Amino acid sequence: MIENPSPAAPRPGSTTSSTQDPAAAGTPSPSAGTQPRPEEIRATRRRVVAASFIGNFVEWFDYAVYGYLAVTITAVFFPDSDPQTGLMLTFGLFAISFLVRPLGGFFWGHLGDRVGRRTALSWSILLMSLATFCIALIPSYAAIGLWAPITLLVLRVVQGFSASGEYAGASAFLVEYAPANRRGLFAAVVPASTATGLLLGSLIAALLTGLLDGQQMSDWGWRLPFLLAAPMGLIGRYIRNKLEDTPVFRELAEENEPVKTPVSDLFTKHWRALLMASGAVLLNAVGFYVILSYMPTYLSQEIGLDETLSYIATTVALLTYIGFIFLTGMLSDRFGRKKVLISASVLFIVMTYPAFALLGTGSFVVIVLVQVLLGALLTLNDGTLPSFLAEMFPTKVRYSGFAVSFNLSNAIFGGTAPLVATWLIATSGSDLAPSWYLMAAAALSFVAVALAPETSRKPLRHA
Repeated sequence: MIENPSPAAPRPGSTTSSTQDPAAAGTPSPSAGTQPRPEEIRATRRRVVAASFIGNFVEWFDYAVYGYLAVTITAVFFPDSDPQTGLMLTFGLFAISFLVRPLGGFFWGHLGDRVGRRTALSWSILLMSLATFCIALIPSYAAIGLWAPITLLVLRVVQGFSASGEYAGASAFLVEYAPANRRGLFAAVVPASTATGLLLGSLIAALLTGLLDGQQMSDWGWRLPFLLAAPMGLIGRYIRNKLEDTPVFRELAEENEPVKTPVSDLFTKHWRALLMASGAVLLNAVGFYVILSYMPTYLSQEIGLDETLSYIATTVALLTYIGFIFLTGMLSDRFGRKKVLISASVLFIVMTYPAFALLGTGSFVVIVLVQVLLGALLTLNDGTLPSFLAEMFPTKVRYSGFAVSFNLSNAIFGGTAPLVATWLIATSGSDLAPSWYLMAAAALSFVAVALAPETSRKPLRHA
């Protein structure tokens, strides 16, 4: 499905090297004297897809487990608080870990643009999986008191810092290896890996809550999913270390052109693109965490749905979401990034409030259908955004531009989404309050995308 080779890229130093798309060739090495065989191109692309998939999978598996087991984590780390306050504290830690993501975006973006995409991705997955594994080892509040939530906070901050390079780096990696007419489909692997991580997290949460009682979950059950991060992270690092860096980055390296201070160049020369990209991410940031991470907690705590059924409903939605992601990637390749992204914003503005009203019926079948619908709408944004953001910036600052814009919006609006949703419900008294937040995010993203240029099928720029 994603193995279509395209004509070779121009050699470094040619008069068109700054405007052509070296990644379109998908060649293992742009400096090679002979053209690679089609089977070599396909094999390289399969490894690139696997390497890009695994890191985001590990990252979002962790976020899924934390979000889906929020009620149990609250009981373990904030046992003296009332349920609503404890839940807000748990989501508060979730939100605080996102505050370091812009800092991580600067760091990993600089490393990825200056040293190489592969180097940044190899180190980020190692640090992230180690922090996730350590969460499983934290003693409870009953054992060490306040040090328990403090340790959890520190490890969540480490996770946030390391994870900030994953989504951007994997997307840039795929786009720079993809043929020009299929960059949307290739980049859709990144949100698909995200959804797959969430899916596994949802399945494990449903399994654990179905098999274990509340005391067993609090004592040891919640720790099991976090223990899986170490072996998965080591596998991901091994796969990444076996790959060469992307063709376009290696071309820049051969020409001695990687920029010395990519973040500085980003803010001085590409600030308009940075503003538009940050705005475009807003709907994705809020929608992703409300629909795919916070939803099980919303259904069980606000709607009164059985906890296990809420996980099952989210699992069904995630299964359909993964399929829709690749369809959206293909649609964006055919019709353009802007049309698909604008469609997502308009549909969210129109349909979010009625969808949340239907969730309030409490009918399991209706809840599943509504979640599938909201997930499908989100894929219009989520499946298109990685290629759109990567194409917005030239090669010299692509990693930095993507990482800073994506993590800035996620830090301000994404990581805080579960907390804001819980707070809106508590202060307004309305179970429909999260829909207002989603609609506002959709409106702002609409404006940003409308002002942005179309990027699909155009050659990747070097500078």
